Amino acid sequence: MDILCCTSRPIGRVLVIHSWWGLTRSFHDYAAQLAAEGFTVGSSDLFGGQTASDIEGARRLRRLPRRIPMYKSLIADIETLLAFEAPAPREVAIVGFSMGGHWAVWLSQQPGLPIRSTVLYYAARGGNFAASTSSYLAHFAQNDPWVSASARRGMERALTRAGRSYAAHDYPGTGHWLAEADRSQDYDAEAAALALQRTVSHLRG
Repeated sequence: MDILCCTSRPIGRVLVIHSWWGLTRSFHDYAAQLAAEGFTVGSSDLFGGQTASDIEGARRLRRLPRRIPMYKSLIADIETLLAFEAPAPREVAIVGFSMGGHWAVWLSQQPGLPIRSTVLYYAARGGNFAASTSSYLAHFAQNDPWVSASARRGMERALTRAGRSYAAHDYPGTGHWLAEADRSQDYDAEAAALALQRTVSHLRG
């Protein structure tokens, strides 16, 4: 895991979890932007430095045998990030993109993990949020075959039942990967900048 620390007194820790393309330049740049806003930022690397540029390559990375399961790698990353600024408050925020958003939701549901806030980029996952201590912010594309309306409704209903704080934003005219500059066909610089602004505001709240 890479860790970027802001130059001034940090205002919180954030773990960024990449989409299924791997830890590409887009996520390094995103982490740098959060660090510039005053956060200490860890970037998970679930594919050991490998990245993909097309769907088949991404699927191949997902299928690779792993010595350590993804969930254990992510929990270890959280613990590393928490130890980085000890004895600062023992809490962390999670920002996940697509596949990483699914993992962000799962992590936020686990008892004992001190997750203060969870931000999702074009991702939805249901389940039981009863053990969550997190607030939630979600960014959705208007045209997105990868996130079904039913999956989003299911997640939002589960969050409501659990009484969790939740806000969502939809970005007109955008598609999946809207915030990843590596994906030139779907990247939307204006929407990405607005989503980042809203994310920073949420993380500071």
